[in-house]
Amino acid sequence: MTIEIDEKGKPDYRPVIRVALLSLIICGILFPIIVTGLAQIIFPYQANGEIVRINDHSVGSELIAQNFTLPLYFHPRNGSASGVDPDITLQDAYSQIPRIQEATGIQKEVLVKIVNDNVEGTFLVFGSPYVNVLRINMVLVETYPLIYNGSG
Repeated sequence: MTIEIDEKGKPDYRPVIRVALLSLIICGILFPIIVTGLAQIIFPYQANGEIVRINDHSVGSELIAQNFTLPLYFHPRNGSASGVDPDITLQDAYSQIPRIQEATGIQKEVLVKIVNDNVEGTFLVFGSPYVNVLRINMVLVETYPLIYNGSG
């Protein structure tokens, strides 16, 4: 866009300012409102952070690692770059089973089945299988409420 020169020989910035304001309104205000509104209508669970709830209480997000420290639970890995990766490898999950078995008394075979039933992460031949830590811990809490009642 070229800057016009007015009758006094001075540059006229009004067209440039109008285009800038119009772009700001469309790209900075209208577009985000429309996209956010559509996301809330079409994908409300995902748009709100995939929050997991138990009895109307938020217990975490499937997208961010939770700080599980008790030996009763599967723990997220501390070696990820950001420390917020919600998933662990199958090998990491299997390596935690003896600790959980000792702390809870749940049979090893049952814990292995819980891990195997919640495997994700492969697309055809791409990617390595993994499990979401919050998801498998929620299975434990829901399946064994007497063991996990009151633990945090």
